[in-house]
Amino acid sequence: MGSNIFAALVLIVLGLFFLARNLGWIDSGLGSLLATWWPVVLVAVGVGMLLRRK
Repeated sequence: MGSNIFAALVLIVLGLFFLARNLGWIDSGLGSLLATWWPVVLVAVGVGMLLRRK
């Protein structure tokens, strides 16, 4: 079940990224975006681990 939540979060984040690019909210390339927002991956993994414990 934990892997399903993690996969869902990854898809949501990717979808939000592409939506923001299409709407013109993000101008930079993927590399600089990942360099800035990589801690979000850590937060998502932590939330997934917490939800898996229940």
